[in-house]
Amino acid sequence: MSDDQAAIAARLKEAREYLGLSQQEVAHATSIPRSAVSLIESGKRSVVAQELTALARLYQRPTAHFTGEEQVEYPADVNMLARQASTLSEKDRSEVLRFTEFLMQRSQSDGGGND
Repeated sequence: MSDDQAAIAARLKEAREYLGLSQQEVAHATSIPRSAVSLIESGKRSVVAQELTALARLYQRPTAHFTGEEQVEYPADVNMLARQASTLSEKDRSEVLRFTEFLMQRSQSDGGGND
């Protein structure tokens, strides 16, 4: 397995797990057999362009995210948060992540307004 294939596989699996989807749910939504989803995520099978497009649509991310071509630039304060969070323990990073998810949900339920 190439490094690129392994990276794509890891990004696809991470996106699926982040959304809380099972491989079976992905298979049903994309018409990609569940066994193929499993093989793709394990890096034992390459993903073809049509499959990557379907998965990216389902995961609500650009295909470039999965191929590693996406160049994302973050504001300085977001970069600072990332640097600070990287020094925390795994448990504390998990807490920070849960708190950010709470803030995102609260923001969505408030109509996206800031206080």
